[in-house]
Amino acid sequence: MLVDFLGVGAALATGGWALANRHLRVKPSPSESESAASFGVEQHVEWLFAFDIHCNAFVPLFGLLYVVQLLLSPLLLMHGFLPAVLANSLYAVAFAQYHYITFLGYSALPFLERTEVFLYPVGVTALAFIVACLSGFNASHFVIRSVYFG
Repeated sequence: MLVDFLGVGAALATGGWALANRHLRVKPSPSESESAASFGVEQHVEWLFAFDIHCNAFVPLFGLLYVVQLLLSPLLLMHGFLPAVLANSLYAVAFAQYHYITFLGYSALPFLERTEVFLYPVGVTALAFIVACLSGFNASHFVIRSVYFG
């Protein structure tokens, strides 16, 4: 869990921080930049704010993938189509929530535009969910047996 929270979280926060500062900040027009230079400070996203967004988004993911998955593990680890769909749904909802909360965190900043790019992974998650269910892949079985206890 520590690796997931700190390691992956630091990498995701760094990616979100870089994306927001390089590509999503509002660019003032030339006439506004002259007046803004004398009255305002150029705003940017701080890395700790990006990590705070990750912390906020990680809480529901933790609840679903650590607590709920643990409680449902006897059912999720069974073989068959229904346990696979249930396990994959758990992971899809957790990842979709994570990216949605991340989107909300960045969209709260008034100097960022096009923050909907943080929602794009939700589409990838939905596609991965469909492919996983159709192929019979069980995300809980893979993670619990291969990653954590493999």
